[in-house]
Amino acid sequence: MRPVSVLALAGAAAVSMSLLTACGGDGDEAGAAGAVAVTATDDACEVAKTDLPAGKTTFKVANKGSKVNEFEVLKPDGKILAERENIGPGTSVDFVVNLPAGKYKLLCSAGQTGKGPSQDVTVTGGAAGGADPRLSKAAADYKAFVIVQTDDTIAKTQKFVDAVKAGDVEKAKELYAPSRVGWETIEPVAEKFGDLDPKVDAREADLKPEEKKDWSGWHLLEKALWKDGSVKGKEKYGDQLLADLGTLKSRLPGLTLDPVNDMAGGAKELLDEVATGKVTGEEEAFSHTDLVDFKANVDGARKIYELLKPVVQERDAQLAKDLDGNFAGVEALLKKHEKGDGYVSYDKVGEDERKELADAVNALGEPLSKLAAAVAK
Repeated sequence: MRPVSVLALAGAAAVSMSLLTACGGDGDEAGAAGAVAVTATDDACEVAKTDLPAGKTTFKVANKGSKVNEFEVLKPDGKILAERENIGPGTSVDFVVNLPAGKYKLLCSAGQTGKGPSQDVTVTGGAAGGADPRLSKAAADYKAFVIVQTDDTIAKTQKFVDAVKAGDVEKAKELYAPSRVGWETIEPVAEKFGDLDPKVDAREADLKPEEKKDWSGWHLLEKALWKDGSVKGKEKYGDQLLADLGTLKSRLPGLTLDPVNDMAGGAKELLDEVATGKVTGEEEAFSHTDLVDFKANVDGARKIYELLKPVVQERDAQLAKDLDGNFAGVEALLKKHEKGDGYVSYDKVGEDERKELADAVNALGEPLSKLAAAVAK
């Protein structure tokens, strides 16, 4: 679930801002030649060109406002074609998108609420050249992976919900984090279905007062288990969670995944999830199982990279080398915090250790932000 406020924990503020700068600053240099300039402020979204050719498009998004911004490319039905989150104030990014012909809205959302000013654009023509069969295979293999992870999520969530409905608090606590691993691994794909994501993964801290009456999903049950110590009366939320995950599964067969927008872009989104929710400790505010989610996000990003790696190695060998090294660095740090089959409670991870994790995410974020450009060459 994308965070609305990435600085909710005061103690993690310095870490969060350094990550927002690092994960949002890959376009601070000269930028890609021919990039479409986008100026985002707290209340405006100015796009230099509104008639664009189909195919690879680079948007150079500069955040000149005071809030963290996200940039979205929206289809006519309002669904997200591609998005770039966590563009910190005073930073800019080069955001590579594959645009088929059609009409779109480009939206800038200060505060990352999913709402904000937008600009209509028209894309005409056809993309140059034929599709690389390796990328087509990577997209097909990734879709198969997404389906497997969804099935795994449903199976493990069924066991979790069974414990909730039995009133077995300790068993439900044990099964809570494992039930979320598959979801966290494919989170950007799950978020494409905007109506489901808030039902399944909304955090209490992200809700407006009037929205709390409709709160549901994992984090409601997390709060009941760890803060209230009882899930009595919460059984219906377990059933609803399973029903919503079933709806996700039913929608996957018709899903088309693009190697640039959904895979390379999704890998970057997964790392942004780590930077703004897991490293800060915001994601699992009651259970403190953040490192389980952290690992799942990293594994999801790495899976995408591994599927795209044959193309990346050919087109940008240094980028492949950098990604291999930085993924290994993050995973080595995570290993230090292993405990049994899982990880230590995140409230036991000190500020210095959190900073170490943040630095590793920072180091991985820089080359990962170049993955889409390499794939789209």
